[in-house]
Amino acid sequence: MLKYHLIVRLLQLKKKLCVIVEMCYFCTLMNRILIFTLFSAVFLLSCKSEYETIRTSNNPEKIYKAAQKYYKEKEYERALGLYDLIIQYYRGRQEAEELFLNYAYCHYYLNDFILSSTYFKNYSSTFSNSENRQEAEYMAAYSNYRLSPNYRLDQTYTYKAIEGFEQFINLYPYTERADLATGLLDEMRKKLDIKAFEQGMLYYKIGQYQSAITSFQAYINEFPETKKMEEVRFLLIKAAMELAEKSIYEKQKERYEEALQHIETFSKKHASSRKMREVKEYKNIILKVLKNFA
Repeated sequence: MLKYHLIVRLLQLKKKLCVIVEMCYFCTLMNRILIFTLFSAVFLLSCKSEYETIRTSNNPEKIYKAAQKYYKEKEYERALGLYDLIIQYYRGRQEAEELFLNYAYCHYYLNDFILSSTYFKNYSSTFSNSENRQEAEYMAAYSNYRLSPNYRLDQTYTYKAIEGFEQFINLYPYTERADLATGLLDEMRKKLDIKAFEQGMLYYKIGQYQSAITSFQAYINEFPETKKMEEVRFLLIKAAMELAEKSIYEKQKERYEEALQHIETFSKKHASSRKMREVKEYKNIILKVLKNFA
């Protein structure tokens, strides 16, 4: 019986000892977390204090040196904040060329592509003899390229990027960046091709045949090398036929004659097309209708 009580007592002591050990471990862990948190807070506060001290120092040389340091460390937001304070002070000085280029790149790396395009272009104009001018010209166009959206949206920045890259290629035709620009031009022109074609198709599908004709004609003029040319000219015929059929009597003759012109163009340009049989049927229909107006 004594042995039994002794064993029970030992087991109780073991449980208490385990609890004490766990509490000690927990306290140690919490202490470590607390120390780490305090250390991090102090470190961050000291960093912030250092940045604020420099920012409010009213010392252009000190601010410039710190801004360059932040830029190299890829802390672009802080670098930009300091560059903003001194950019006018260094205008016309020896450091200005590098400062202005870094300033444009800060905006670019912070995804402010509208301003980065502007500042790269300004850099190119201001430092026209700089060895970095080619880079700045390219980045001005590339910033607009980064703003170019899905083809369904407004393409203002796509056109700006195209204009910029075309100017770049004219200035630096035999460079590696010119080859890159050519590839990006092809990409954006394909996007505009799709948008223009889809616009015409939308008008056609909703029965706005006059607008469809206008869109398809504009498409042909803007994209003369498109692979969709046969399809677009065929859609022009169909839209013109639909428009003529649904027009008031006074306008039907003129519009059937316009449809006939589209048929003649298609026949000359795509004589071997599989759609020629259907095109000839449209032509026969028009000729019969036009006899009624004779």
